[in-house]
Amino acid sequence: MLTLFSLLTALPAVLALHLLEPELVLPAFSLVLFAEAAFAVIAARLIHLPDNAEDITLWDLAGGFTLIGCAAAVFGEPDQAALFLTEQGGPRPVSQP
Repeated sequence: MLTLFSLLTALPAVLALHLLEPELVLPAFSLVLFAEAAFAVIAARLIHLPDNAEDITLWDLAGGFTLIGCAAAVFGEPDQAALFLTEQGGPRPVSQP
């Protein structure tokens, strides 16, 4: 289960780094992790496994995805999220330092 969590966390990060512009990586990464957390919650609700404190459950995965997604959202700036949500194909205004 820990390997699955690692793969589902690292794969979107690597893809975002290679496919998106640097200022869009953190907002996109946080959205992907929130979506993964939602899927983990749905799977945990559908699959009723006995509670065992020694094993990692789907609820733990959902919490981990949410925590990392919140951290990525906090480290990203609001204008980066606005860039991510605007039209990708349009011309961008030149920002001044």
